[in-house]
Amino acid sequence: QVQLVESGGGLVQPGESLRLSCVGSGILFRVYDMGWYRQAPGKQRELVARITSGGSTNYADSVKGRFTISRDNAKNMVYLQMDSLRPEDTAVYYCNAYHSRAYNYWGKGTLVTVSS
Repeated sequence: QVQLVESGGGLVQPGESLRLSCVGSGILFRVYDMGWYRQAPGKQRELVARITSGGSTNYADSVKGRFTISRDNAKNMVYLQMDSLRPEDTAVYYCNAYHSRAYNYWGKGTLVTVSS
């Protein structure tokens, strides 16, 4: 059974940092492209950051220079370091593992709230 479990969300003030973690099980983690997506209230889910199985990364323009995605294949973990958080970063953040359309998995999400 495939599981992706996110952790690290919470309530922070603008300008502060959070580190999200996602642990995967039931998949050959190292061959999957891993991503972080987010969905704010009333909005569609959007890509935040992605790291390929080869280690290449890409980011949404809105988070470039503030967020960093990384992975540790030995631990089946993917991380999202979020710095200089803004109120508009408030959303539920989801971990995604993608290999192909048939092998595309999601976690249940972790809530990040940025508010003073």
